[in-house]
Amino acid sequence: MLSLDHISYQTAAPSNDAQPILHSVSATFNIPSFSAILGPSGCGKSTLLKIIAGILEPSQGNIFWNGRNLVTEGDLLPGQIGYVPQFSIAHENLTVAENIQIACQLRMNRISSEELKQKVKNLLNDVGLQEVADRPTRLISGGQKRRLSLAMELASAPTLLLCDEVTSGLDPQSETEILHLLHQLAQQKKCLILNVTHSLNHLELYDSITVLYQGHLAYHGPSAYLLTHFGIHHPENLFPTLLSQVPENWSSHHWTNLETESHISEENREEIPTIASPLRQFFILLKRRLLLFYRDRSQFALHLLLLFLFPSLVVLFAYRGLPQIQNLNMGQDINLIQQLKETVTFTAQTSKIGSLVSGLILFQVILLTLMASNNSAREIVAERLLLEKEKLAGLNISSYLASKILFLSFLVIAQSIWMTLFVKTICRFPGSVLPQIILLTFVNAAVTATCLAISSWSRTTEKASLISLYIVGFQLPLSGAVLALPSWLTHFVQPFIATYWSWSGMLQTMRAERIYDLVIAISETALSPLLLCYWVLGAHTLLAIFLAYLGCWRSAWDN
Repeated sequence: MLSLDHISYQTAAPSNDAQPILHSVSATFNIPSFSAILGPSGCGKSTLLKIIAGILEPSQGNIFWNGRNLVTEGDLLPGQIGYVPQFSIAHENLTVAENIQIACQLRMNRISSEELKQKVKNLLNDVGLQEVADRPTRLISGGQKRRLSLAMELASAPTLLLCDEVTSGLDPQSETEILHLLHQLAQQKKCLILNVTHSLNHLELYDSITVLYQGHLAYHGPSAYLLTHFGIHHPENLFPTLLSQVPENWSSHHWTNLETESHISEENREEIPTIASPLRQFFILLKRRLLLFYRDRSQFALHLLLLFLFPSLVVLFAYRGLPQIQNLNMGQDINLIQQLKETVTFTAQTSKIGSLVSGLILFQVILLTLMASNNSAREIVAERLLLEKEKLAGLNISSYLASKILFLSFLVIAQSIWMTLFVKTICRFPGSVLPQIILLTFVNAAVTATCLAISSWSRTTEKASLISLYIVGFQLPLSGAVLALPSWLTHFVQPFIATYWSWSGMLQTMRAERIYDLVIAISETALSPLLLCYWVLGAHTLLAIFLAYLGCWRSAWDN
């Protein structure tokens, strides 16, 4: 049994004035049953559902589940509760069966391949999706996507299933099918299903109805008594009737006929499935991310294009300067006259070649930061609501973030190694190859992690992409590689500019080369020791990962 005891909720407006959303709502729901939380838009229906789910904390009141106070003794276990938001949340490039299978794997531990296959088949049958099991989710209808959301939440056989406007925006036939399905599932699965809705269709399917009006409880009881309570003959008259009086004038009507209750205790229910271990979740999420990367052909093609295009651009800009760079060999194997000739050439071209080398290094770094932005700017924000739903179902945040980091590491390492070797091989770029690979990998990792953190804190993919591009855009002028910054500004911004540390470190790898002297001669920005460059870029990466963890950990249901 679920009991709400004088639940109130208020939020602070920008002026810090408390804004009441719910006013002392009390209601009792039996198990099994299919119940509606009904009312016009803005009456607090979804807020009440989120309080029950544990997403929001009530300002006052208590919630009891089979006698246990969820407010003081902790929320329901992930396997006991399912939450279906208003719009379908599933990966569009996975098939219907794959989405359900991954939901089962994340929520169920120690399940064999045969058991998993049978579980997916049963869920497909339960929600009537067996005919589209192998179809990509993006190709199924809106009603079928709502059924898919239900199937994913039923993976752990929850005792309490919360549905927030699951029929909103559907055609009448799809709405009817979904409501009949929910009614049937409540009895078959022996669970309590609460459905938030403003629709007045098929009220007879509900075992009980709770009506909210401007945050006040206007009615709570059997659907058969609803019209009588409000003195109306048709459901469509309900909302106009509510508007005829102030909310406080509506007295709540509680259904307390205990003889009709069908209370099912947790002891009599099937054992709650154990959530998959963090390590198992990590491998499942990593497999899902790799599969999505392969399935998204446009993104896959874009990554390949950037991988080959950007190093080619560096080579293109370096081509005219290659002869000068290659001819600056002042070794002992040439005669004195030749040394004097090259010394004259060296002096005449110091500014030109020094600028060329410094610019090519910075060009490599900037192009890698652009690739880094493309790597992760949308990585978390694009699936944020799915993440929130999976967190509610027991997803381990560390496992989720670790799967993202490992996947992005593949991209970062491939991009950085290819950029270094491609440019070095064709341009015969001077300096030690291993330190250069490490530096380009570190700057790529630092900016990728930074954009991942931005993604975890952003509300939309557009904002995440825009902010990430701004971060990359400011790297060029603030690096000091092109124009020297005022000393006071240098000390303030330089620690935060990843491109400076990579540019500086790359030049330090050429310390034994004559080119190093050329760059020092024309550079107005002091270089930092190579080891310090490693440490600072590593610190950038770790700090950004920590911020990304905090961003994933916070609740973003209102995004």
